[in-house]
Amino acid sequence: MSEKNVLDIIPMNEWLPFSQKPVLIAGPCSAESEEQLLRTARGIKEHFDEFVFRAGIWKPRTRPGMFEGIGVIGLDWMKRVKEETGALLTTEVAMPMHVEKALKAGIDILWIGARTTVNPFSVQELADALKGVDVPVLVKNPAFPDLQLWIGALERINRAGVKKLATIHRGFHSYEVTAYRNQPHWEMALELKVLYPNVPMICDPSHICGNTKLTAHVAQKAMDLHYDGLMIESHIDPLRALSDARQQVTPERLYEIISGLVIRNPIGDEQKTPLQELREKINEIDDDLVQAIAARMMVSKNIGEYKRDNNLIVFQMNRWEEILKRVLRLSEDMGLHREFVKQLYVLIHDESIRVQEQVMNAPKKLATAS
Repeated sequence: MSEKNVLDIIPMNEWLPFSQKPVLIAGPCSAESEEQLLRTARGIKEHFDEFVFRAGIWKPRTRPGMFEGIGVIGLDWMKRVKEETGALLTTEVAMPMHVEKALKAGIDILWIGARTTVNPFSVQELADALKGVDVPVLVKNPAFPDLQLWIGALERINRAGVKKLATIHRGFHSYEVTAYRNQPHWEMALELKVLYPNVPMICDPSHICGNTKLTAHVAQKAMDLHYDGLMIESHIDPLRALSDARQQVTPERLYEIISGLVIRNPIGDEQKTPLQELREKINEIDDDLVQAIAARMMVSKNIGEYKRDNNLIVFQMNRWEEILKRVLRLSEDMGLHREFVKQLYVLIHDESIRVQEQVMNAPKKLATAS
């Protein structure tokens, strides 16, 4: 393990003195209209006295032609949110011009996104633009799992004189098909916490999950790992959102997620019994196991779509025999009981067939222009 380091920062409770735990950052993925921002902020305010309101003004999109943010006019709408609700404001900046416009509009906190963190040239340009500015900055992990890039971004911003600094763990891009939009790689975030113990860490379940089904689970996981806060995307009407509609929750659902969290006291962790540690390890393995099964069913759904489009039968005996032979051989190599693995895979295969039949029997959707 590398030696611990300390960045020259001010504790978060001094520049964000919220009484509640976790610190909550919430709001829509993108600013779309003044009405959308105000209605969403009002909805959040109904349930939370203390929160930071987030909204993307400039959106880095993978391809041109997609909604790339409303632009500078959205900053005026953000100011209305602050006037009406008293919430602090935060938005993403990716260029020096963004920093200038955001600060001029009174944005309280800036964040650097995953697609910017991955580029040291861009981070340095932002660091230069932030010199002499007393503003908190949140640094998201880079899009790809590279701990040194994340650390480098924090160091560049800190060396520019920014002492109100925190990180955001939003998961990492992967080509693997899993239940997550971005792989959590909790071990990498925890390694950062070990190396820089004085740097606050906020979890972004929305971008890790990519859907709302797992948001509560990931938020609780972050609390169990003693994260300082959560950034959760919330929209007054998620189905009509212009970006990331699938991962945004309503203000009401946001309240359910936060109020359902169990906040545990970190004191006494050192006194865990060996049995408690082993049970926690079992829980982690079970999480991975369920996620792997969910990923397998997602692939089965894709197979079902292919079979439907190519008029193929669902059940193919040769393929099933091939799967069973391979996993039984692997199970023996791993020291697992053969009959146990066989029964397990019969259940998994039956569920895969059910998923494929469901896809093949469903009406085929017509392609629509996006």
